[in-house]
Amino acid sequence: MSAEPRILFLRGVNVGANRKLPMVDLRALLRGLGLEGVTTHIQSGNAVFRDPQGRPDLATAIADAIGARFPFRPEALVLDLPALEAALDANPFRDTPDPARVQIGFLAGGGAADTDRLAALAAPGEGWHLGDAALYLHLPQGTGRSKLAAGAEKAVKTPMTMRNQRVAEAVAALAREMTC
Repeated sequence: MSAEPRILFLRGVNVGANRKLPMVDLRALLRGLGLEGVTTHIQSGNAVFRDPQGRPDLATAIADAIGARFPFRPEALVLDLPALEAALDANPFRDTPDPARVQIGFLAGGGAADTDRLAALAAPGEGWHLGDAALYLHLPQGTGRSKLAAGAEKAVKTPMTMRNQRVAEAVAALAREMTC
């Protein structure tokens, strides 16, 4: 085996007319960067692969390559499987009956989060927890109308990309398959 699996989460792809990134093109782009075993999950910029070179600046290289080929440059977050599994394990809402109502905001870096702002944004019934590497949101009424979901990134003061729990678990399962 050439390298441990890595996980890519792209922020804000395929959510607007000007940010279209077909997954077939993403897979080709990642292979062109020398990545191996590239697999994508759904149409929102989730990929699993191996990086035989073990590049520490891989997220920047991926974002730059997308920006050179497409009319936008998304934030890219690259995790290893243990980091993704740790984020999933730390999720205080992981036992919620509907995992699609749980959002995990994977943080691109540390920041001085405004927890008072997060608390003020939460509607009755919504919950949040700020961990070391992720912001966890329980949104029983969904993400679309949630002020907490809309204002979370500004409150945590660092770029993040959101995935619902179901998607994050599916991507982790793809990465685990690469270790077999």
